[in-house]
Amino acid sequence: MRLMTWNILHGGGDRLPAIIEVVREARPDILAMQELRSYGDSEVAVLEEATGMTAHLSRSLFGQPVAVLVRPPLTITRRSSVRWRLHHAAATVVVTTPSGPLSVVSTHLTPYSPYRRMREAVWLAARHASADGLVAIAGDLNGLAPGVDHTEALASLPLNHRRRHLSPSGGADTRAVAAFLAAGFTDLGRESGPTVPTIGLRGEEFAETRLDYVLASPALTEHARDLQVIRTDATDHASDHYPVRVELDL
Repeated sequence: MRLMTWNILHGGGDRLPAIIEVVREARPDILAMQELRSYGDSEVAVLEEATGMTAHLSRSLFGQPVAVLVRPPLTITRRSSVRWRLHHAAATVVVTTPSGPLSVVSTHLTPYSPYRRMREAVWLAARHASADGLVAIAGDLNGLAPGVDHTEALASLPLNHRRRHLSPSGGADTRAVAAFLAAGFTDLGRESGPTVPTIGLRGEEFAETRLDYVLASPALTEHARDLQVIRTDATDHASDHYPVRVELDL
């Protein structure tokens, strides 16, 4: 089973055909998507028809919607949404697998405040932490990974964007990702390299860092392998984030 996550930048716009082509090529069984700006039922229907997948969209009160798409024969047996506890949103689906129910959460944490981002992560991690269940949290966490030297990356950012990633002590703020790790989740992409910016859409808010994650519960970690950041000519220009995929032996 292939799980993929992708922030497609403001709903895709005129890049949507390229985004759909990447999804068709990658053929994920489950796709977590972020930044589905202005998406409603009609836009979701277009996405479903183009990808052959079934979508669960979670709208946002303050930011942009997120979604989880599921490819048949997988079916969504349960779904839920979080709108008001996060700057953006979280969408959760449960699908049946031979190894048991799998919960997949697509989320997008706040880009602006390190403290609020940490609070979002603590709450979301507590909500989905499971000692023996199969759980994946996937998305744009807008946070830096612990145990990595971020000095050079942060120094390359303008001060107004650098502040988004600074801890109270002035160092790299890694509290959001650390909150998930403290709750028992495993960062499956520790060695995968940066997910932003892409070659074609380089904004000044990004240094070469990893902001997009797949986090697995202990039970799911045993089934996960081969996480990759998808870097191709198509993904170089389809969004400002690269998609991330991982294989799950379920």
